[in-house]
Amino acid sequence: MDLSYIINHLGEERDQYFNAVSPPIIQSSNFASKTVADMRHTLQNEFEEPFYTRGYNPTVGILRKKLAALEGAEDALVTSSGSAACAIAVMGNLKAGDHAICVNKPYSWTNKLFNNILAGYGVETTMIDGTDPENFARAIKPNTKLIFLESPNSLTFELQDLEAVAAIAKKHNIVTVIDNSYCTPLYQQPIKMGIDITVHSATKYLNGHSDVVAGVLCGSKEMINRLFASELMTYGSIISPNDAWLMIRGLRTLPLRLERSNETTTKVVEYLENHPKVKQLYFPFSKSFPQYELAKKQMQGCGGLFSIVLNVENMEQVETFCNSLQRFLMACSWGGHESLIFPSCSLLTSQCYNHPYIKWNMIRFYVGLEDAEVLIADLEDAFAKI
Repeated sequence: MDLSYIINHLGEERDQYFNAVSPPIIQSSNFASKTVADMRHTLQNEFEEPFYTRGYNPTVGILRKKLAALEGAEDALVTSSGSAACAIAVMGNLKAGDHAICVNKPYSWTNKLFNNILAGYGVETTMIDGTDPENFARAIKPNTKLIFLESPNSLTFELQDLEAVAAIAKKHNIVTVIDNSYCTPLYQQPIKMGIDITVHSATKYLNGHSDVVAGVLCGSKEMINRLFASELMTYGSIISPNDAWLMIRGLRTLPLRLERSNETTTKVVEYLENHPKVKQLYFPFSKSFPQYELAKKQMQGCGGLFSIVLNVENMEQVETFCNSLQRFLMACSWGGHESLIFPSCSLLTSQCYNHPYIKWNMIRFYVGLEDAEVLIADLEDAFAKI
């Protein structure tokens, strides 16, 4: 199934809605049945037929088909946030007394899920350096049920060898989950490398317009159906039909947006790599990146996210640099049309704060759809002020 068909036509049964080119927003919470037998049938097939929008909604159903196809998965669920997708995938595969393995430095709310929420329910988690596959093998216990990956992570971009980790997990009948938000299905296909479940913050590239918060999890029909029938229906963390429609719209331009962001980022990174005010640069497709060869092997691109460490003496210089940028908005998230910065010093009270991996002079950048020359000129002006 080719990419253009998936994003433009898959799941869109236009003859069912007046041959409209754009699918309708089925803004209904409830769906009526003509007979008791019809209602009984629908209730028994709520995973794929409309009964109540917490379960299945036709607009969300179109989006599910597209997202599953993009990931090369059998099915998908769409949730109200990336954190919700992660929680459903993880909690649906763990119970009290189980052990999980998670890579170091995951997304902050993923870290909280494992080390705060699940710990309170009797689930033990071992955090490991995921850059060496053997660390996963060494961490496995008799009660290990799940391995959580984030490749790359969204700050310093460490990778895991997905094929190697998947092989280790399958040998021990362990479920693997990966946060694939950084790459999207266009730049990395974990399921093809043996991973069981992929999750996304769809707020980022998949929607791409900074106007929807959503999450996605993809996997086998059996896995997705099981998570739907228990965790999704119980937690109720669903996406609205209107937001699903906006995401369908966003997917139309996903390849174009990613290509533009990737090309511009390459130029911006080349400018920054040798700048005297840049002490260190984190970008998987930079030849100085420690896992460059692995990145080129299992990723088809990087998109617009990278980090730098400024070569400055104090936090005031970092703040001056960030406050001087005019073309980069200071905000969280990423994946939209606008370029962003997220300075780590906003998380710290002082440069003496002892954090294991967040440096006071680190800034995460996201490059959106602006021209490279404009962004570079803006960076040059801000560097001149420090």
